[in-house]
Amino acid sequence: MQDETEIVLAAPDFGAELAFWTGRGWRLDAIWPADDPAVARLGGTPRLRLERAAEGRVTLRQSEGEAATSPAGHRIEIGPAVPEQAMPPVQTGFGLRRLADGAPWVIGRAGMHYRDLVPDRLGGAIIASHIRIPDGGPVPDMIHYHTIGFQLIWCYRGWVDLVYEDQGPPFRLTAGSCVIQPPEIRHRVLHASDGIEVVEIGVPAVHVTTIDHAMELPNGPAVPGRRFQGQTFVHHRAEGAAWTPSELSGFEARETGISEATGGVAGVRVLRSDGRPARLTPEAEIHFVFVLEGGLTLERAGTSHPVAPADAFVLRPGETVELTDIQPGTELLEVTLPGR
Repeated sequence: MQDETEIVLAAPDFGAELAFWTGRGWRLDAIWPADDPAVARLGGTPRLRLERAAEGRVTLRQSEGEAATSPAGHRIEIGPAVPEQAMPPVQTGFGLRRLADGAPWVIGRAGMHYRDLVPDRLGGAIIASHIRIPDGGPVPDMIHYHTIGFQLIWCYRGWVDLVYEDQGPPFRLTAGSCVIQPPEIRHRVLHASDGIEVVEIGVPAVHVTTIDHAMELPNGPAVPGRRFQGQTFVHHRAEGAAWTPSELSGFEARETGISEATGGVAGVRVLRSDGRPARLTPEAEIHFVFVLEGGLTLERAGTSHPVAPADAFVLRPGETVELTDIQPGTELLEVTLPGR
């Protein structure tokens, strides 16, 4: 049986603690959540687990034995080193996050800046982040993967160079284009333009990022159609993509093929308006919208909500909303779970 013993250390200043231990020979193996890291697993002798919320005492987690507390307050607990993840129940409701409201940007994994786009995360069911890297250049990333059900990376501004397991050589993701990262596909962020901004969506909200120290990328030629836990990799390119009529009055749609690639887990498309008002009644359990360009007014429950570029909202299933005062050419990124 593999030894799963870990020493858990309190890390109230998480970044400083992580830098201290990795600077002294311990190796980062996993970290979560990505937008505001609070837990990290470090490989070495002994294995360490840094927890921002841990108390000052030292805790040993073992795969066998009985729970006990020593006279000094050190506690031995039973359980796996990595907790099991389950999809929490979705707490449906309306939510709105405006860029102009000044929600804080926090420093997340690999020094990237994160802004939360779903304030309550629908009870932990989803995280949507507006991510930016202020200064372009090489990104201090490592080959890693996410234990997750669905993950989307939408390039909003600039460009970023990426490399993925079994997807051939590195490639450039440009503004208006996107990828999905199927569960546990190994990948790495290589290089970013100045002012790069992306929208990242993950289900569930809290998921583990694990560092793969053994794999090298690229790992050979592309393997078209390879499935990762039932999903295939998608790189949707904005250039040359077709626009087709939408069921939403006054809008046309640019489909990404993500619903098919995920087996209906999620759907992703861009909606573009000709300026006419529209009425929308969401059917999906999760219906997320990010304003890419233009603007409109969202009318619901007797209230009006003007929205502008980089604003985001989630809609309650079955609740009809009116889209008015739409600027012609307005573009919306729409993500639904399950897919359309």
